[in-house]
Amino acid sequence: MTKIPVFVIHGFLESGKTTFALETLEDEYFSGGERNLIIACEEGMEEYDDDALKAANATLVMLEDKSELNEKFLSECQKKYKPTQIVLEYNCMWGLDYLREMYMPAGWFVAQVITTVDASTFDVYLKNMKSLFMEMARDSDLIIFNRCEEDTPAATYKRNMRAVNPKAQVVFEKEGGIALQFEEEMPFDIHADVIEIADADYGIWYIDAMDHPEKYDGKTLIFTAMAYVGKRFPEGYFVPGRMAMTCCADDTAFIGFLCKSSYVDRLKSRQWLTVTAKAHVEKRVEYNNEKGIVLYSASLKSGKKPEEELVYF
Repeated sequence: MTKIPVFVIHGFLESGKTTFALETLEDEYFSGGERNLIIACEEGMEEYDDDALKAANATLVMLEDKSELNEKFLSECQKKYKPTQIVLEYNCMWGLDYLREMYMPAGWFVAQVITTVDASTFDVYLKNMKSLFMEMARDSDLIIFNRCEEDTPAATYKRNMRAVNPKAQVVFEKEGGIALQFEEEMPFDIHADVIEIADADYGIWYIDAMDHPEKYDGKTLIFTAMAYVGKRFPEGYFVPGRMAMTCCADDTAFIGFLCKSSYVDRLKSRQWLTVTAKAHVEKRVEYNNEKGIVLYSASLKSGKKPEEELVYF
């Protein structure tokens, strides 16, 4: 059976979905030799240029209503256009569950999910439609913040996205597709012999350690965390971590790294600890056979619950 990749692009209205799709189709590596089918579920300011479509051997089908995107329609597209790859510019207001549960003809599969974000209006959308945006971010393989300015708080935005979806690639672009250069400053001394992580900085450290574990390899860390003890971990291991707010107060996740200790049997889940441990980078089954931080405790002491128990990014 022939495999036909589907590239899903979603984001709020005027977030740059069409522009991204056009730029992707212009890439010969992507569209060369393919019969491309573009299914656009909403019409924005940017339009698909006929010459660009012809050059990319692409056919455009516009949909105006959610009911049009159904099993019959997709099967007809397969028969009529015989595409070898599909770009689906999805209207997120139709609901992401509808997209997830959507029937696809035999051989079609979602190859990549891309979320486009207009950085200049991101704060407004996040304030008013946070749950929907975070739901999009969770499904994404690539999150693109476009229309960035030099003062765009890219480091903060990146931490928020990585907290929701650690596996997503997050990029920032200025007008013209120029990459925004920014420094991810840490609120603690990364070069200190012993790195002390304040309660308020736990989330910042966690995301940075997820993205750049090599920075902490061999470093000794001190931080306050809640113990998570369970049979799912190898003998002698537990996870000291914190509850993080990834969307709203009702949408939290426990974040932390595997820790080896001789005192695991004495620990209770949800017990607060002051952890002193040395970090090493290891490839672990618990990390889906990928490299990540593993802590080796030097000291576990009873700790005080932080004034703000939830971690923010």
